[in-house]
Amino acid sequence: MTLNTFKNIFFFALCSAISFVGYASEDPGNKDEKEFNAKEMILHHVKDAYGFELIEWNNEPISIPLPVILWTDNGLTAFMSNAFHHDDSGHTIVEKNGGKFVKLHEKIYQLNEGETAIVLDQEHHPTNATKPLNFSITRNVFMMWVSVALILFIFLTAAKSYKKSNHGVPKGIAGFVEPLVLFVRDEIARPMIGEHKYKKYMPYLLTVFFFIWTNNIFGLIPIIDGANVSGNIAFTMTLALVTFIITTIKGNKNYWKHIFWMPGVPVPMKLFLAPIEIIGMFVKPLSLMIRLFANITAGHIIILALMSLIFIFETVWVSPISILFSLFILIIEIIVTAIQAYIFTVLSALYFGMATEEEKHH
Repeated sequence: MTLNTFKNIFFFALCSAISFVGYASEDPGNKDEKEFNAKEMILHHVKDAYGFELIEWNNEPISIPLPVILWTDNGLTAFMSNAFHHDDSGHTIVEKNGGKFVKLHEKIYQLNEGETAIVLDQEHHPTNATKPLNFSITRNVFMMWVSVALILFIFLTAAKSYKKSNHGVPKGIAGFVEPLVLFVRDEIARPMIGEHKYKKYMPYLLTVFFFIWTNNIFGLIPIIDGANVSGNIAFTMTLALVTFIITTIKGNKNYWKHIFWMPGVPVPMKLFLAPIEIIGMFVKPLSLMIRLFANITAGHIIILALMSLIFIFETVWVSPISILFSLFILIIEIIVTAIQAYIFTVLSALYFGMATEEEKHH
């Protein structure tokens, strides 16, 4: 299958899915239908969820539920997310293990003892419920597991291919993986870290590159409800924190000298630069976190906003323009999935190189 054929099939499937969902959601006979809220719809789709919402059939959503795992005063409580019957307003109460649970804005609350319905304040926050410890397998968690399984399958299969090869010539999936691995090694690790030290950082750089890229691609697939893993600030924060920890642990004497007592400048300037360098230590991982989160989330928001125009203007004449512009942004997003993985890997390698650079003697 050629690339053009794959793109045509993918875009056709996307348009069909969007059109079908829009048609199935439309109910001309219902005059009391809730007014369309673009902001609410967009925020609902970019946030994490407790299941995969696929399509609607006869105004009934069809979804794949995921396990809800809570730790309450009564111990471990577990049930499937479809027990809430797709309610996210806190009206449906699930009674399990002696507790009453509701789901409000994709957050699960346990009603206080004796309460029969959730009560909200003016800011729409519960006043008679608390959040239990939540270890649920959400949509993002599930897709991270899928991405890990896929990456392991690809690389283990590639490794077996090399073992079977007599002359080390890559075949099959190894032929796809090898250029990417060589790209990370020759264009990222070696130039940023150095010829003699890059090898020890290659496992992490390869892992973070393929992990981010795979999850970004999964976020563009409509049939799995576009799990927005890289658009989750906790996900990007964790990756940035790992980069920060490696940089801090591997920092040599020369690295710390440049932070606390900059060589080659007058003492007053050293005192001035030290606080700036210390702040920069924490700004670097912070920028890694925000850059990946903001770019991926922004792409999803733009596509959803363009599709919302059909329902805002309430006319099918807007749909060709909305779909065309959405597909244009989607094409850009496909490129961005790789670019953001590349940028995160490059900056991580750059920080490692700065931390391990030896002092130059003139």
